[in-house]
Amino acid sequence: MMYQSTNNIDQDKIFIINRSEIEGRLEPDYYRPSISLLEKKVRALATKRLRNYAYSIAGGATPKKTEAEKYYSTPENGVPFLRVQNLQPTGELSLDGCLYINQETHNELLRRSQVSEGDLLIKITGVGRMAIASVAPKNFIGNTNQHMVVVKTKNVNISKYLAQYLNLDIIEKIASRHSTGGTRPALDYSSLKNLPIIEGLDFSAIDDAIKEKKTKEVEAQQLLNSIDGYLLKELGIVIPCVNNELKNRIFFSSFCEIEGNRIDPKKYSTKVSNLCSVIRNADYEVEELNRFIVDVCSGDWGTEDCENYNRNTHIRCLTLRGTEIDNQYNISINKDKAKTRLIKIDTYIKMSIAAGDIIVEKSGGSEEQPVGRVAFIDNELLELHNIGFSNFLFKFKVKDINPKYLYFYLKTMYNIGVTDSMQSQTNGIRNLIVKEFLSQIIVKPPYSKQQEIVDYITNIQAQAKVLQAEGKAILDNAKRKVEQMIIGM
Repeated sequence: MMYQSTNNIDQDKIFIINRSEIEGRLEPDYYRPSISLLEKKVRALATKRLRNYAYSIAGGATPKKTEAEKYYSTPENGVPFLRVQNLQPTGELSLDGCLYINQETHNELLRRSQVSEGDLLIKITGVGRMAIASVAPKNFIGNTNQHMVVVKTKNVNISKYLAQYLNLDIIEKIASRHSTGGTRPALDYSSLKNLPIIEGLDFSAIDDAIKEKKTKEVEAQQLLNSIDGYLLKELGIVIPCVNNELKNRIFFSSFCEIEGNRIDPKKYSTKVSNLCSVIRNADYEVEELNRFIVDVCSGDWGTEDCENYNRNTHIRCLTLRGTEIDNQYNISINKDKAKTRLIKIDTYIKMSIAAGDIIVEKSGGSEEQPVGRVAFIDNELLELHNIGFSNFLFKFKVKDINPKYLYFYLKTMYNIGVTDSMQSQTNGIRNLIVKEFLSQIIVKPPYSKQQEIVDYITNIQAQAKVLQAEGKAILDNAKRKVEQMIIGM
């Protein structure tokens, strides 16, 4: 007997398949009609598989962070160690936030996963988009972890073609269809090699769109980069020029200055002393941050989220981490990476999270990104989620000052290096010295001036977001046209 679903339901959500169509997998999403038909269409047009272009495929590993001195290095002396966030859907490789390993690790422990110019890099595990692909640029030497593979092809042009192809939404859907696993999906080597490749597609429109997108992003970044200079100028703070010659990096401190304090040259350096001096001599009154704080509250990581939790004792929260602190704007929630945790109700009440609160990163960081970054809790975020924050963060409430102005001010102090002198480092993890952070000097102009600064910076950020959105739309439209061409073939 043949069963059929009725026409008044969504055929892509409720559907029936024959037993003979089951291919060994029982996940309903695998047999969703829209993706199943899409793959049949693409495979009918494909003349090759990814394996036909791959001379070799290799994955890496992640050296232990607890033994950072053994495996990791600095950007000046190390080899780039790529992670999934370094892959871009434009096919280009980004080194923003890149880690670095030492030469010994690169040549011995991770010898099989070395990356060189023209190699194709493909994401094979993790939440979010699967099979994001990028190409290693000219003269590049690097390595990678286990969440992506290095594919050696015949030449860089083939790698670039494959990257543009794999980054199409319809091909990503096919790749994701063949991934397995629950909380951390994975695309095994067999499925990766079997991905269908359509030859001869024209990606010139996508290439042009990528150039336009980059132009928009450069304009946006220039706007964002202007914020610190604007704020400092409005407050009458002139950053002293730094001559980094050896003689200017040698300084003396009196015993009475360091007695009872930590012995850290960064804290007493000429650079930091000069920065603190010009801040104290700003055009407006200055006071310690403590003066504007109502209370300080540490975060809580809670327990793992589960369906059958006790709603009388716990509350489900989107729990902020350093990952959610956006270095460009404020808080960025990536639904594929965000963490929901169960927080005890009494703990959640003590957190008393409200609009206008300021979050501070107190642990984590890296050589390129010290701790001390700040985030601002606004109404829009609270309307969307129950918000918690991890034990690597702390929060404070504000009084007698515009909280958004204070957030922008602290963000600029971080960017110019003031906060960098307020941290210690143990076992590769940086820790903010909270007492020093809370005693830093705040320049407090009149309320009208504070609001003027807030309005100006908010407007600059809005302009930058528009430019970035326009760039993304240009690229998405170009990709969509290529996809429509494939579907219409």
